[in-house]
Order: sequence, then C-alpha cells, then structure tokens
Amino acid sequence: MTFTGGIGRFCGAIIDRIVRWLALSRIHPNVLTFLGLVINIWAAWLLAKGSFRWAGLVVIGAGLFDMVDGRVARATSQVTRFGGFFDSVIDRYSDLALYMGLLVYYASINRFFYIVLTAVVMTGSVMVSYTRARAENTIPKCKVGFLERPERIVLIIIGALFLRMAAVLWVIAVLSNLTVAHRMSYTFHEANLADEAQLRAASQTESSAVS
Repeated sequence: MTFTGGIGRFCGAIIDRIVRWLALSRIHPNVLTFLGLVINIWAAWLLAKGSFRWAGLVVIGAGLFDMVDGRVARATSQVTRFGGFFDSVIDRYSDLALYMGLLVYYASINRFFYIVLTAVVMTGSVMVSYTRARAENTIPKCKVGFLERPERIVLIIIGALFLRMAAVLWVIAVLSNLTVAHRMSYTFHEANLADEAQLRAASQTESSAVS
C-alpha cells in the first residue's frame, strides 16, 4: 500500500465512523446540509475580517458536512428527490457566502480590482453549476470541465491557509469560465447529435409510412 493510499483509507475509516454515529443519532441529512451552510457563513465572516487562516480551517470543517450528508441519507434510507435539490441549492448559498466575505474584505482595504475579480469568480462559479443544470434539461449528462465545486473549495482552502487568496482567485476566475465554455461546447455538440438522430428517425418513419 502506498503512503497516500494509507492516508486515504485512514480518512475513509474516520468518515465511515462519523457517518455511522450520525446515522445512529437519527439526525436528518437535510439538517447536516444546513449546518454546512451555517459553518460556511462563519467562515465568510472570518474572511471579511481578514482572518484567512482561521477561515480556511472552518471551511475544512464545513466540507465535512458536505461529505457526510449524502452518505447519512443513504445509510438511513432517507434519499429523496428534494434532498438532492436542497443540497444543491445550499451549496450555491455556501459558495456565495464565502465570496461575499471576500468582497467585504477587499472593500474594507480599498482594493477595487480584487472586488471586481471576486465578482468575476462568483459569476463563473454560479455559471459552472447553472450550465450543467440547464444542459441536463437538453442532454442526458454534462459533467465535463475541470473546475467543479470540490476543486473550487480546495483552492479556497489553499488560498486561505497559505495566504495566497489573490492568486487562487485568478485561477478560479480563469478555470471556472473555461469550464463554462467547455460545457457550452459539449452541450452544443451533443444536442446537435440528438437533433440529427431525431431527424433521421422521423425520416425513416415517413419512409416506412409511404412504402
């Protein structure tokens, strides 16, 4: 077993124990999801104060709730359509709360450029989720592109813990919008293929009716 593999198994065992304990406590998975939002709002407040390292640690704590809410739902047979919807909506609020904290911080130190950059990051982050949700009303799946929510959260944690938030914002701004472009391109291609297949099927149906 490799060193990283051992760490993965150790962390996985801890997560499994936490999930079992939460399942036995009969706490509803949606409550765990909401608690994750509350903790992220706390992290946003720390970011607004400029306490980046503490904020990074708090975001790690919030990430634990993101990891376990779905597992607890499955372990307690409480998986519902609304649960998935609620989790997605709360994730968006959690993301935006962190960026709002950064907006307040950069406004407090009069860094106009980074206010704009954070706004670009907020837009790209929301659009990554929106393009997938909207695309999957048209095509079966649109899970393409690199910068999804877990990657963005990891970058925020790195930026906070190592005081490199400005660099991290640049990375998220560029990669999130590239991910949006990738999803638009993928959806265009897949939708065209579906339209062509539908036209061929309609043409074959008409030919069969005539013959």
